[in-house]
Amino acid sequence: MPIDKPLDNLFSQDDFDMGPEGLMVIEEEEIIPGESLITELEDGGVEIDFDPSADIGSIETEFDSNLAEVLEDNELRTIAVDLVGKFDADKSSRGDWEQTYKEGLDNLGLEIEDRTTPWAGACGVFHPMLSEAVVRFQSQTIQEIMPAKGPVKTQIWGVSTKERLGQAKRVQDYMNYQLIEVMTEYRSETEKLLFSLPLAGSAFRKIYFDPSLGRPTSMFVPAEDFVVSYNEADLDQAERYTHVMNRSTNQVRKLQVSGFYKDVELTTSYIEDNPITDKFNEIGGVKPSYDAEERHQLLEMHVDFDLPGFEDPDGVALPYVITIDKSSSTILSIYRNWDESDEHKIKKQHFVHYGYVPGIGFYNLGLIHMIGGLAKSATSLLRQLVDAGTLSNLPGGLKTRGLRIKGDDTPIMPGEFRDVDVPGGAIRDNITFLPYKEPSSVLYNLLGNIVEEGRRFASMADLKVADMNQEAPVGTTLAIMERAMKVQSAIQARIHASLKQEYKILAKIIHDYTDPDYPYETDAGEGIKAEDFDDRIDVVPVSDPNASTMAQRIMQYQAALQLAAQAPNMYDLPLLHRQMMELIGIPNADKVVPDADEVPPQNPVSENQDMLTQAPVKVYEYQDHEAHMRVHMALKNDPQIAQEMQNSPAGQAIAGALDSHVREHLAFIFRKQIEEELGVELPPEDQPLPEDVEKRLSKLVADAADQMTGKKQQQAQAAQQAAQQQDPIIQQRERELGIREMDVQRKQQADAAKQQLEQQKIAAKQQLDQQKLGLLEEKMDAELQTDAAELQLQREKLDSELQVDAAELQLEQQKLALEERELAIKTDADEKKAAVSQEIEGIKLGREMAKDADSE
Repeated sequence: MPIDKPLDNLFSQDDFDMGPEGLMVIEEEEIIPGESLITELEDGGVEIDFDPSADIGSIETEFDSNLAEVLEDNELRTIAVDLVGKFDADKSSRGDWEQTYKEGLDNLGLEIEDRTTPWAGACGVFHPMLSEAVVRFQSQTIQEIMPAKGPVKTQIWGVSTKERLGQAKRVQDYMNYQLIEVMTEYRSETEKLLFSLPLAGSAFRKIYFDPSLGRPTSMFVPAEDFVVSYNEADLDQAERYTHVMNRSTNQVRKLQVSGFYKDVELTTSYIEDNPITDKFNEIGGVKPSYDAEERHQLLEMHVDFDLPGFEDPDGVALPYVITIDKSSSTILSIYRNWDESDEHKIKKQHFVHYGYVPGIGFYNLGLIHMIGGLAKSATSLLRQLVDAGTLSNLPGGLKTRGLRIKGDDTPIMPGEFRDVDVPGGAIRDNITFLPYKEPSSVLYNLLGNIVEEGRRFASMADLKVADMNQEAPVGTTLAIMERAMKVQSAIQARIHASLKQEYKILAKIIHDYTDPDYPYETDAGEGIKAEDFDDRIDVVPVSDPNASTMAQRIMQYQAALQLAAQAPNMYDLPLLHRQMMELIGIPNADKVVPDADEVPPQNPVSENQDMLTQAPVKVYEYQDHEAHMRVHMALKNDPQIAQEMQNSPAGQAIAGALDSHVREHLAFIFRKQIEEELGVELPPEDQPLPEDVEKRLSKLVADAADQMTGKKQQQAQAAQQAAQQQDPIIQQRERELGIREMDVQRKQQADAAKQQLEQQKIAAKQQLDQQKLGLLEEKMDAELQTDAAELQLQREKLDSELQVDAAELQLEQQKLALEERELAIKTDADEKKAAVSQEIEGIKLGREMAKDADSE
C-alpha cells in the first residue's frame, strides 16, 4: 500500500551552497568522539561544543510509545531477522510434540471415515473413549469454575475489618459483573480452552485491555499458536515466547491508523501452514474462505532483548513486546513490557498457562499422549468385531462358472427370491460359502479391558454408589470418592491455580485502565473502585481445589453436620446449613435460614412470640434489659404456657432458647454495671484491641468487678441484718436455732469422746497383734535353724557317698586298663605265631619246589 507524504521538508536552503561549479550540497562534518566541534556564527563569532557526541546513542521517548517509530530501518530489519530465526528454532524444537498431537487427533472420531480396505464399505467407526474423556472433562470443569453466581470470590489476608469486608464484597461483585455481563466472550473462550486442554495438555489465555472495545478482554490461545522453547520451565522464567496471530489486512491497517502499529507498507502477505490447525479444519469439515493475500501472520514476541539505543546500564536484556510481520520480516511495534514505576524492570505477564498433566518439558501431557495408544487399539478391535459380524451375517463364497443369477449380483433383501440358472445338479453343489466365524469373544473381552483401563486412567469411571454400604459413615464414603477422583482432583487444582493467576492479571488491568467509578450504584463514594483494586484483597476462583465435584462437597458438608450433631454448642449451625443450601442450589438461603446478626430489634412481647415459634431473636445493647427480663420471666412463670410447653415436643428447645435469651440480657446488665463502676463506656464488642490495651483494660475491669461485688455483698448483708432486727418471729427462730446449735455441739462432743475410745481399743489390739507376730517370727527362726542343720548333715552324707563311688570307679578303670593290656599282649603273640607259621610253610613250599626241579 503506497503512503503519500509531502516532500517539502526533506531539504532546506541551508543544505545547499552556490559554488564555482554550480549548486553544491554541504556535507556535514564527521563528529569524532573526544574532539570539540567549532561552528562559525553569522555575526562572525564561533560556537564551541566540547562534547558533541554526548547525545549519540541516547533516545528520549515517552514510556508507552512505540519504539519502532524512532529506530532506524536497518536496525529494525536486523532485529526482525534475528528474532524470526529464533522463532523458527523454537518451533522446530517442539516438532515431535506437534506430530504426536496431529496424529492423535485422528482418534477423536469426529469425522466419518469411508474405508476401502480390506473391502469397500468396511467399518470406519472410531471408539469414543478419547472424545468421551474430553467432553466429560469439559462439562464437569465448566460447571465447577463458572457457576451461575460468578466464577470469582475474594479473600482477605490479615485482620478482617468492616471496611475491608465491604471492599472485598465490592471487588467480588464487580469482577463477576465483568466476567458475566461485560466480557461476553469469556464463557465461550473458556469452553474452547477446556476442550483443547485435555487433548494437547497445554492451553493458554491472553488477558489484555482492548482499546477498541474499551474494556478488558480474555482470549483463548491454543497451544499450536503459542511457541515456547521446549527447554523453558515456565512463562515467568522464559526469556522468549511467541503468540502467532493471523490478522486480516484491514485489521492490521486499523491498528496502524490508531498508532498502535508503525505505519509501514506490508508488501507481501503469506500465512505459514499449521498442520494442527489444518487437521482441526479437516476434522470439522471446514476450510479457510479468505484469500491468502488478505491475511498476515504476525509474531507477537515477548522477549528479553538488548535494544539498540535503549540499553540497560548494567548490560541486562530488558523485557519488550515486539510484533513482527513474518512474511516480510517487518517490525510493526516495540513496547516496553514493565511498569514505569518498577525500578527492577520485572516483566509484565499477559498470558496464563493452563496445564493438564505436567511432563518433562514446557508443554504438558494430554490425553492424546497418555491414552492415545489405547484409543487407537480400541478403535482397531471395535472395527474387527463389526467387520467379523458383517462377514458372518452376509458371507461371501465361490460359485460354479456356469451358474447365473438373473438380474444382478447385489445382495438379496429379506423376503426376496430370485431366479437362478443351474447348469446341473443342486444349487448347493454349485455354491460354496467361505467359513467366516462369528465375532470373537476373546476380542470382545480384550476390547472391554482396554476401554476399562483407558477410562480408569482418564478418571472417567462412574462410581457405583449402589455397591457402597449405604449404612457406612460419611467419612468412609468420602474417602472412597476421594480415592477414585484423585487424578481428576489434581487436574482441577492446577486449573484453580491458573485461574487465580488469570484473575490477578485481570484485576491489575481493571485498576490501571478502567474508569475509577463503578458503573452501578454502591454504598461507597465516588472513585472508590480505584481504591478497591489496590492488591489488599486477593481475588481467587470460586472453585474448590480440594473437592472437584459437587458430590464430594456435599459429602464434606454431611460429615460436618454429623460432627455438629455430636457437639452442637461448638458449631455455628445456621451458617453450616446456609452454606449447605447454597451448595445444592437452593435460592434465598439467607431467608430460609436467617442470620442472627440480621435480626431486627423488637419489643419483649414480640420476642416472646418469636421464641414460642422458634424464630431467631437477638439482644441489643441499648435495650431496657430489666424490662425485657420481667416480660420474659412472666412468660416462663405462666402456668398455662408452662403446661403447654411440657406437652409439646419442642418445649425443651423453647425453654432453652428463653433461658439463653434471658442470660444475654443479664450479660448486658452486668456490662452496664461495670461501665458505671468505671465511669466510662467499654469499647464495642466487635472492635479488636491491641494486646497492651486489652491487658490494661482487663486489669481495670477486674478491679471494678471486685469493687462492685464487694458493694453488692455489703448491701445484701445489711439488708439481711435489718430484716432480722425488725421481725420478732425471726428473732424467736434465731433463739431456737441457737438451742439447736448447742444440742448439735454436745452431740458432736459425745461423738468425739466415743470416737477417741474406739481409737484406743484399736491401738491396744494392734499392740497385741504385734506381740503375737513377734513370737511367731521367733518360732519360725528356730525351725529354720533346725532345717539348716539337717540339710548340712545330708550334704556331708552325700559327699562321703560320692567319694566312695569315685574310688570304686577308679578301681574299675584300672581293672579295665589291665584287661586291655593283656588283650594287646595276647593279640601280639598270636600275630607273631601266625607269622612264624607262614614262614615255615614258605620254607616247606620252597623245598618241595626245589625237589621237583631236581627230579626233572
